[in-house]
Amino acid sequence: MTERKPPGVPFESWVDKQIRDAERRGEFAQLPGAGKPLPPGTDTSYDELWWIRRKMAREGLSVLPPTLALRKEAEDALAAAYAAPSERIVRKIITDVNVKLRDMMFRPPPGPPLGMKPYDVEAVVREWRERREDRERRAATGESDV
Repeated sequence: MTERKPPGVPFESWVDKQIRDAERRGEFAQLPGAGKPLPPGTDTSYDELWWIRRKMAREGLSVLPPTLALRKEAEDALAAAYAAPSERIVRKIITDVNVKLRDMMFRPPPGPPLGMKPYDVEAVVREWRERREDRERRAATGESDV
């Protein structure tokens, strides 16, 4: 469309006419997705950061306050410790996350309160041993993990 808006014609009327003319010529008939519903998550309200949110969703990113991000990291570390292949690795995982938890505990929180305290390394190792023995027993007897 190279036609310019004539002087004195309201912009909205001119744009509406251009759209109607293009529809009559069938220029919208073969567009990809024509006649299909909008993809999920398409919001019709204006959001100037829509492209950032879409990119973050596509990349699997999220932005959490530091205390909530650390809480998630600590819970993931505990799960990783329970799945670790050796006691040395369990101790390393828990010791590393405890350093971060203590650091967060002793400075003013940059967001909501952490609500966690460092893990007891010996208690986690004990639980890891019990789970490992239980898995080995189930494997030996052919029981399922459910």
